[in-house]
Amino acid sequence: MSAVIRLAERSDAAAIQEIYSPIVRDTHISFEMTVPDVAEIEARIVKTSAQYPWLICAIDEQLAGYAYASAFRSRYAYQWTTETTVYVHRDFQRRGVARALYHSLIAILREQCYCTAVGVIALPNAGSIRAHEALGFRKIGVFKNAGFKAGSWRDTGWWQLDLRPMPESPQPPRAISEVANDEDFAGHLAAGLPFIRRLE
Repeated sequence: MSAVIRLAERSDAAAIQEIYSPIVRDTHISFEMTVPDVAEIEARIVKTSAQYPWLICAIDEQLAGYAYASAFRSRYAYQWTTETTVYVHRDFQRRGVARALYHSLIAILREQCYCTAVGVIALPNAGSIRAHEALGFRKIGVFKNAGFKAGSWRDTGWWQLDLRPMPESPQPPRAISEVANDEDFAGHLAAGLPFIRRLE
C-alpha cells in the first residue's frame, strides 16, 4: 500500500467533487443542497489555500479523502479560531483516513499559530463524533433545528479542540504558504500516515 498526505492542488478538484457529490446529494451531513461543479471546487481550493491548509490523502494513487480548515467567522477577533472539515471516499471508509487527515491538519494548524479548532457536525453522525472525540475535540453545545435537509429538521453539534495555550498577546496566524516553507512541514504532512490501515 502506498499512501501520501499532501496539500491539495487545483488538479484535484474533480476527484474531490467525486467524494463530495454523494454527501451533498444523498445525505444530511453537508447542508449544501446543490452539488458544486468541478470549477467551483477548484475555486474553493484556491480561495481556502490562500490562508488555510487543504489536504488530500491518496492511497495507491486514488484520492481517499480530504480535509481543510477555513475561517470560523470573518471579524478580526475570531482569526485565531478555525473550522475544520473532513470527508472520506465511500471506498475508503473505516481505514483511518479521516483520523490521519485530521492529525496532519491539526499539526499544521498548530504550526500556523491557530489557537482553537471547531468541528460542526450535522446530527446524527456517530462516526464523525467518534472521529472528533478520538482526537481530543470536546462537545460544547448543540444548535437545535439549525437546518432542513433530507426531509427533516437537523440539529448541529459543535465540538472544540484547544490547539495550544492561549497567548496573552497573540500574533496573527501564519499563512499556509509561509508554513509550507518550514523545514518540518513535510513531517507535519506525514503525521497522520501511521493511522491509515491496510485492507484486510
